[in-house]
Amino acid sequence: MNPFRVALTIFSATVVLLASANAATVNSSKAKAPLKTVSHVDLARYMGDWRVIANVPYFAEKGCVDSIEGYRLRPDGRIDNFFTFRKRSFDAPQKQIHALATVYNKETNAEWRIRFFGIITAKYFITDLDPHYQWTVVAHPSRKYGWIMARQKTLPNSTYQAILGRLEEQGYDARQFEKVPQLPPPAKKKEH
Repeated sequence: MNPFRVALTIFSATVVLLASANAATVNSSKAKAPLKTVSHVDLARYMGDWRVIANVPYFAEKGCVDSIEGYRLRPDGRIDNFFTFRKRSFDAPQKQIHALATVYNKETNAEWRIRFFGIITAKYFITDLDPHYQWTVVAHPSRKYGWIMARQKTLPNSTYQAILGRLEEQGYDARQFEKVPQLPPPAKKKEH
C-alpha cells in the first residue's frame, strides 16, 4: 500500500475514534465518577519509551504488536508523543504516528491533552504510576479506552492483576483489557 493511503487511513480512523470518544465522554461521564489521577507526575522521569502491555482494544490499535508509546519533553514545555507499532506480526515493518501533548493540569502533571494531526484532541489521564516509574496507567474519562504500560516488555502478573483491580475501582470493566504482544512467540522446535 502506498504511504499516502496508509497515512490517510490512519488519519481517518483517528478522526472517527476521537470524535466518538468525545461524544462517549459527554454521554457516559454522567453515569461515572470523575477519574482520579495520581497526585503528581515528575515529567522528566515520565519521558522516554513505555511498552503497551495491555489496552482496551479499539480499531486503530487492534492487531498491533510490539507497541511503544514514546514521550520527549520539548523546550516549550509541550511533549512530543510517538506511537510505534507493527501490525499483526513481529516481522511486519515498524510504523509510527506522531502527536503533540500539552500538560493540562500543571499542578499534578497527570492530565494531558494529546493532539493528533493538528486538529484532533484527546484527554489523557495518568491514573496509576509506579513510584520508580517502571509502569503506568493511562485512562480516558469514557472508560472505553485505557492503557497499561511498562518500561520493560513484560510486567509481573501480580502487578498486572493489582493494576486491573485499581482500574475496576476507577469504573473500568477490567475484562475489557487485552494484553498486547511484546515478544514474538517462542520458535517451534524442529524435529530430527
